[in-house]
Amino acid sequence: MSRGVLITGASRGVGAAAAQAFAAAGDRVVLHCRGAVDRAEEIRAALPGDGHAVLAADLGDPAVIPSLVKESAVALGRIDVLVNNAAMFVDEPVAGSRRVGHPLAETSYDEWVATWRRTLAVNLEGAAHVTWCVARQMLDKEPADGVRRGAIVNVGSRGAYRGEPDVPAYGASKAGLHSLGQSLAASLAPHDITVTSIAPGFIATDMTETFLAGPGGDAIRAQSPFGRVATAGEVGNAIYWLASAEANWASGAVLDFNGASYLH
Repeated sequence: MSRGVLITGASRGVGAAAAQAFAAAGDRVVLHCRGAVDRAEEIRAALPGDGHAVLAADLGDPAVIPSLVKESAVALGRIDVLVNNAAMFVDEPVAGSRRVGHPLAETSYDEWVATWRRTLAVNLEGAAHVTWCVARQMLDKEPADGVRRGAIVNVGSRGAYRGEPDVPAYGASKAGLHSLGQSLAASLAPHDITVTSIAPGFIATDMTETFLAGPGGDAIRAQSPFGRVATAGEVGNAIYWLASAEANWASGAVLDFNGASYLH
């Protein structure tokens, strides 16, 4: 049966790959983006099947999230799957400095506060607010025999475990996202809604191409004993599985997906 799927941050990388995986299985997908509508439309146009749509919203603004979810439900007929993929990774180099990110010893207090607010507003609070709106819509759906009311998949990070010394707000936001998923897995299970998370390591995308092609690329690949990094397609396919009925009993789990590059 075709499902309605809302994927946040779907204009590139893992979000776009997940959209491809769901659409290839016959599902209808809403691709959310913050502002890259043209790029998201290119992804949508290339998806197999019909019924896909693109919607733009800044998840850092909680006031716009109810409208995003409502419009997504209208476009899809219903939302059966939510993929919380949208994330902000604040790593802009500071003018006149070789510093990247916001390491504590090299960041002013005002920069530090602004970065934490921006990062948590999107990566953690935004995901929490989207989840509230989608889950409430799922709860309104009449349960059917053998059919779940819904599935929610959070895209976390290996950095939640090993730490992110240069971008601590990002690592903390992903740790919070993992915890959010486990809390909601317990509270939503009685309503036939599963919640899982995936914690990828380094992924080859257009955003990371410069890092992988640079002098540190070999060291990044060497973090995994496989000698490479994940592809966006591999992560997208894993997300698809976590949202499937076959993964019901994984609800509450955080799937390490890092090619044995970090074991804990």
